[in-house]
Amino acid sequence: MRQIIFSKKPLIMGVINITPDSFSDGGKFFSIDAALQQAKKLIAEGADILDIGGESTRPGSVSIDVNEEMRRVSSLLEVLVKDNIPVSIDTSKPEIMQYAVTAGVAMINDVNALRAPNALETVAASDSVAVCMMHMQGKPSSMQDSPEYANITDEVMGFLGDRIKAAMAHGITRDRIIIDPGFGFGKTLQHNLLLLRELKRFSRLGVPVLAGISRKSMLGMITGNPVEQRVHESIAAAMLAVINGANIVRVHDVKATRDALAVYQAMQDADVG
Repeated sequence: MRQIIFSKKPLIMGVINITPDSFSDGGKFFSIDAALQQAKKLIAEGADILDIGGESTRPGSVSIDVNEEMRRVSSLLEVLVKDNIPVSIDTSKPEIMQYAVTAGVAMINDVNALRAPNALETVAASDSVAVCMMHMQGKPSSMQDSPEYANITDEVMGFLGDRIKAAMAHGITRDRIIIDPGFGFGKTLQHNLLLLRELKRFSRLGVPVLAGISRKSMLGMITGNPVEQRVHESIAAAMLAVINGANIVRVHDVKATRDALAVYQAMQDADVG
């Protein structure tokens, strides 16, 4: 199993959706050949980890059964793990988590924050797999139906803090835990912008922070660009997330993100003498 190694440099997570209906690239990588070709492309462009998802969680999406999700992801997972590529599985189903852990993935990425029955126990049974727990208000099918918060950052931090405690109570050590504030998951544009501006506060929870903003509708609301033309604003959002403390950025455009972060890192490393 390839483990995720954190350093002062942020990690880039490349997205591969093996779905017919994901908001950005649904259907493009639905075949194993197309998905494998995209995986190799993203690794060549500099992705540190690949996030494989077999079920869309876009607003309005409906959950699929475990057998269909397994059918979509299993072949690609096995090939990538065999090739020693760090892989994350984007799932909320304990059955898929168990399969993925056995296959040798490096991370479980759960938009439901291990709240499904047996999810905590499944991850805890592994002594090394990392887990990213995300905040989401409601469910994908209805999460954008007038979401409300008294204080967005306080409430999201409170939720994630509680999930960290729950994970640790089940034996998942802190060094395996990552959190994601869940940009776009049950949040208005204003909520998302406030979370991005206040992202540094999440470091107080004592675990790495993942930010996934790439190509999301919040960016389209700002620029007016359709999803396939949101590269520039996605890079800007990734940069702002890193500047504000994100340790991992989940992106579709790996090379563009890598190049932008290289400039930022060079500035950070410049010798003042």
